[in-house]
Amino acid sequence: MKEESPAPTPVILGIDDLRPLPWTTRIARSSGAGIKLLQEHRDSFIDELWLDHDLGGDDTILPVVTLMEEAAFNGRPFRIGTVFVHSSNPTGAETVVRSLTRWDYEVRRATA
Repeated sequence: MKEESPAPTPVILGIDDLRPLPWTTRIARSSGAGIKLLQEHRDSFIDELWLDHDLGGDDTILPVVTLMEEAAFNGRPFRIGTVFVHSSNPTGAETVVRSLTRWDYEVRRATA
């Protein structure tokens, strides 16, 4: 009898300055750290990506969104199952949703 391989652990990344996001595999607390995190996973599948718009002070998620848009523009989008936007900033969240949806990322608004 052949043993079944255990299911691989889903890759769930979060970029948020304050929320703990305990269900994530890894979390970044700034846009710069978020960019590094995505680049580390560039060649692998990301099951879920959780994004907050406001990341403290003048920092926002927009540099990360720009990275994702540029990747899609260049024909090599990040392989992400679903992007969840969980910001308490409705205008910022809608900007992220519209921007990423335009490039065919699967995006949903969520609460965290």
